Parts: sequence; structure tokens; C-alpha cells
Amino acid sequence: MSVILPPLIFDDSDRVMEQLIEFVGKHWWLVGIWGAFVGALLWDNNRRNGPTVSTAEATGMINKKDAFVLDIRDGSDFKNGHLVGAVNIPYANLANRLGELEPQKNRPIILVCKTGQTVSMAGKMLREKGFDAVRMKGGMMEWNNQNLPLVKK
Repeated sequence: MSVILPPLIFDDSDRVMEQLIEFVGKHWWLVGIWGAFVGALLWDNNRRNGPTVSTAEATGMINKKDAFVLDIRDGSDFKNGHLVGAVNIPYANLANRLGELEPQKNRPIILVCKTGQTVSMAGKMLREKGFDAVRMKGGMMEWNNQNLPLVKK
């Protein structure tokens, strides 16, 4: 009695890599244009979203420049843990509550959210109104990953 086995499947990753290298060699100008386009897209995206600071830079700004921390997460997330001295104005309410931030106009504002993504639009809104707003990279997720202190209320 003979057993029929399915044909072996070989990994073609070496062949794909050879083809990629061959393509890049033959069409270097296309690859260059594509690279420039991607670079410009990333640069423009970063410029639109505004400046960012790391958690260490945020801590330095709070301690040395009297930066104001604005947490734009929902109230329940804020109560579960936030930076010392942070003020909570959920992003959904920010446009209606900008007047509350007028006294902070002469201070740098550090914007904080869950992951550092939502603060882009908030930062744009604040900078258009004359505030010096920066985004904290990674948001509270990064702050927690680094085991930095939290206030829980």
C-alpha cells in the first residue's frame, strides 16, 4: 500500500527578494520618486499635527517651564489616572470650553490623550487660537508603560 503525499511547498522569499533588488536596480528613479513622496507625506503629516514631546520632555516642561497639562480624555479615564496637576476637558467639549483656558495662554500647554493620536486636532484648534500647545507622544499609554506617577480620583 502506498501513501500519496501532497507536494512540498517551498518558501519563495529568496526569489522575491532577488526580484525586488532587480526592480530597484532597473527602476531606481521610480523608487527615488516614491521615497521622496513618502518622505514629504510624513513631513507634512507631522507638521500639521504640531510639535510633540516625549514623556521626559513633558516632565521637564512641567517642572522648568510651568507647563499646563490638558487631558482631553473622557472623565472616567481621567479619574482612573492622570498626570499631577492636569485639568480634564474632554475633546468633545473643548471647543465650547476654550474660554476656561484663556488664563493659560502665556504658558505652554501639554495635550494628553490615551495614545497620543486624538490630541492632533485639539492641538490644531488651540494653536489657531494663539495657544502654545504640544502633543505628548504616546499619551497616557506611554506614561503608564514607563511607570510614571499618576493621580487617581
